[in-house]
This record gives sequence, structure tokens and C-alpha cells, in this order.
Amino acid sequence: MEKKQVIETVTKLMDDYCTDCFLKKHFKKEFGKTYAHSFCINKCTVGQKVKHYGSYLQSKEGNS
Repeated sequence: MEKKQVIETVTKLMDDYCTDCFLKKHFKKEFGKTYAHSFCINKCTVGQKVKHYGSYLQSKEGNS
């Protein structure tokens, strides 16, 4: 997968699922921005996919 395709995929994922996310809004209100962000990255399936794609991009950067 090319870098451009990965970035487009991540953008589409975030636009489709992260914009107006109920869970993020709820956790931000109840526990704060740091907790909500941590939840998105570590526990949300969309956040895990984004994290995976980010790791993929980092490994591609190291090989170039």
C-alpha cells in the first residue's frame, strides 16, 4: 500500500467514525480530554486501526 493510499484510508476512517463520536464526547465530558483521547487510541477499534496505519507509515519512512 502506498503512503497516499494509507493517508486517504485514515482520513476516511476518521471522517466516517470519529467526527461527532458519541463516546468521545461522553468521555471528554465525564473524565476529561486526556482520558477521551487515550480511550480513542487504545480501546476504540477505529483508533486501533488508525494506530496500526500510523505504525505502517513509520516503518515505510524508516525503509526509504
